[in-house]
Amino acid sequence: MTSRNFLVSVFALLLLATGLTAGPAQAQDTLYTVTGVHVDATAASSGEALNEAIAQGRAKAFQILYRRLTRQSDWARQPPLDSAGLLRLSRGTNISNERRSTTRYTADVTYMFNPAAVQRTLRAAQISFSQVQAKPILIIPMSPGVSHGPWAQALMSPMFHDSQVPFSVLAPEDDASLASLNFEAASWNEVSAVAARNHVSEVALVQAVYAGGKMTVSVRRLGAVEQSSKTSVDVPVQQTVGTTYPVAAQAAVRAIEDMWKTRSAIDFSQRGRLTADIRVASLAQWGEIQSSLAGVGNVTSMNVTAMDMGYARVNLTYQGGLEQLREAFAGAGLTLSNRSGQWTLAKAQ
Repeated sequence: MTSRNFLVSVFALLLLATGLTAGPAQAQDTLYTVTGVHVDATAASSGEALNEAIAQGRAKAFQILYRRLTRQSDWARQPPLDSAGLLRLSRGTNISNERRSTTRYTADVTYMFNPAAVQRTLRAAQISFSQVQAKPILIIPMSPGVSHGPWAQALMSPMFHDSQVPFSVLAPEDDASLASLNFEAASWNEVSAVAARNHVSEVALVQAVYAGGKMTVSVRRLGAVEQSSKTSVDVPVQQTVGTTYPVAAQAAVRAIEDMWKTRSAIDFSQRGRLTADIRVASLAQWGEIQSSLAGVGNVTSMNVTAMDMGYARVNLTYQGGLEQLREAFAGAGLTLSNRSGQWTLAKAQ
């Protein structure tokens, strides 16, 4: 056996020793934690009031979680669960600002739900849902051009700090560099520099235009690797255009979340297989990639089929569509690319 073949064999054995398969992964615990639910209940005794308040709050928290994971079009399909059913999905609570009397109980409660139990419930109801945390994006406010007037201020409201798609709003000092930006024609190259300064790989052009007694909010997402996508929604004008901006901003953020969920929500009736090459510079890097794969909930198995110095070839089985798989990989810090029919999986730069 040559020296190189010996090294390849040793490397292969070490790769195999790190594990041949990766089972279904748990979603991030933070995704399944709902914070700041205020509870307030009155009953015959302090203990009964406490139990009633916690149960009522758990129902509120599950609705928040359900809407966090699913598309708006599926919100009316939320599974009807009684108190016992909700308790089976629970992993516990954290309580703060607690106050009680002989008949009343109030507090602010954080509810932790069991990811696997919630996922089983949604699969049983045949509801598509997202299992990954969205990566931060940059919002560029336009009305109709880039500006930092009332429209930008509305998008910067603290109410959006817990958006499922975390975002920051373009800084005023960047307005001049994007003064000629056209909503319909803008490309990634035109916004890539400001995206890099904000450490994001995707931006959303969010335009508000008033005409004909209504405000039209349009969102156009641009990414380094994703194809551009667009959606629009009409918002009735409130008392004035200025007082309509906060309502329009809520519609815009909801549209951004729904666009992301459309890409990431998994249809578990779909299944697929994929062969990909993984460049492996070291065993430590291989371990990092495996850890990242363990965070991708729609990957159901991974088998190593070939290896050499510097790479491994794997067969993946997954649930959902291919674009959903790529979105899930991106959320786990991995990139999946195709060149001449061969897929490559790598750590994101």
